[in-house]
Amino acid sequence: MYFIDVQGTLISDTDKSPIRGSIKFIDMLNKKKIPYVIITNSTKKTSIDFYNFLKSLGFNFDFGAYLDPLMTLESRVEKDSVAAYGSDEFLDILLKMGYVFNYENPKTVLISIKENFTSDEFAQIIDFLLGGAGLVGMHETSIYAKNSKRYPGVGAILKMLEFATSCGYDVVGKPSTAFYNEALEVIKKQNSSAKFSDITIISDDVKGDLGGAKEMGMKTIFVTSGKYKSADEIVPFLKPQLRPDYVYADMQEILEAL
Repeated sequence: MYFIDVQGTLISDTDKSPIRGSIKFIDMLNKKKIPYVIITNSTKKTSIDFYNFLKSLGFNFDFGAYLDPLMTLESRVEKDSVAAYGSDEFLDILLKMGYVFNYENPKTVLISIKENFTSDEFAQIIDFLLGGAGLVGMHETSIYAKNSKRYPGVGAILKMLEFATSCGYDVVGKPSTAFYNEALEVIKKQNSSAKFSDITIISDDVKGDLGGAKEMGMKTIFVTSGKYKSADEIVPFLKPQLRPDYVYADMQEILEAL
């Protein structure tokens, strides 16, 4: 059974095209009736719009085998009095979901990814946190890759804010326990006896996705088709217990190894 990441694993970070072997891998799982869930930290499109985008690329899977942070957000963050930071698309989605923005004295600071966080925004966030607002990340991605550049991910920003204010934070998407528990419930609809030790998770974010998954008992596969150019950039610097079980260049290499 598999949990499968999207950006950098199934689709390219540069042009969003399918990565080598990714469509065939999903087709193989379907043919062999192997349970799986597509798990993504995408927040720039509504859940159904991003699912339909993946379908348009040729990925053949049901919406019932898909999970992203927007699908679990309402159960984790109250809608009133939120100071939200992220892309314009993300902010528009929040408004359509009924979230009420408050940039004076919010109850919750909600962080997603964008390329151009400013120092003034960080200063505003710090004031909110020191004033008692809670801090929530849409996910805890270590690196954000776009246009052949690598930026600090939401996880790195959360760690910075935690260090600056001594305030803890919660995470909606990967690699939070709540998100993986929700993904387990999704896969149980395909196999009611599924447990974390039965699951192999595939991702290009060895620190932001796979470390938390390994702590929960999952097997981990790191693909170097996304955020990292090679395993040598990151794996040697991880704690031994958090290093991936397997490393492959892309989904095609995994297929060939099965």
